[in-house]
Amino acid sequence: MLIWSGIEPFDRFTWFLEVLPAILGLAAVVVTWNRFRFTPLVYALICLHCLVLMVGGKYTYAENPLFNWLRDHYGLARNYYDRLGHFMQGFVPALVVREVFLRREIVKPNWGDFLAWSVCMGLSAFYEFIEWWVALLTGESATAFLGTQGDVWDTQWDMFLCSAGAVAALTLLRGVHDRSMRGYH
Repeated sequence: MLIWSGIEPFDRFTWFLEVLPAILGLAAVVVTWNRFRFTPLVYALICLHCLVLMVGGKYTYAENPLFNWLRDHYGLARNYYDRLGHFMQGFVPALVVREVFLRREIVKPNWGDFLAWSVCMGLSAFYEFIEWWVALLTGESATAFLGTQGDVWDTQWDMFLCSAGAVAALTLLRGVHDRSMRGYH
């Protein structure tokens, strides 16, 4: 998928910025493989998140063809692929962080979900800073990366959807995640 996304992307600079978190995440998985193996559930979610990032890199978050079709068909004001990306920014890392916290016994189980959500929100805020810094450093060429599509509330929506993604993952997958961690040390 990474190779496909890098073949004639909509914008090469945006492609690099969008796929960089996936590349860094995959590198982290490789580096930690012998010291800490995640559950198959978390690995599958990491792969799914990487796919979202790579497709976003290929087309930019504002120009995803499927979401353009949805925008046009339903008369929406914008392409919502960016919103999916930020939802995933909370959904997947919440379970990654929760698993590390619980399996390494860093926090007590009843604090795991709240602190995993908190880490996701901190990462989301930091990502918004990165978007801001890229815009300051590159000016007009950051437009595709920012993906605000004229929405003055884009940053707030991004953080809200990250929060919603984290809460959804922690609520909907908690039991499955707990069962998948049994037997892992």
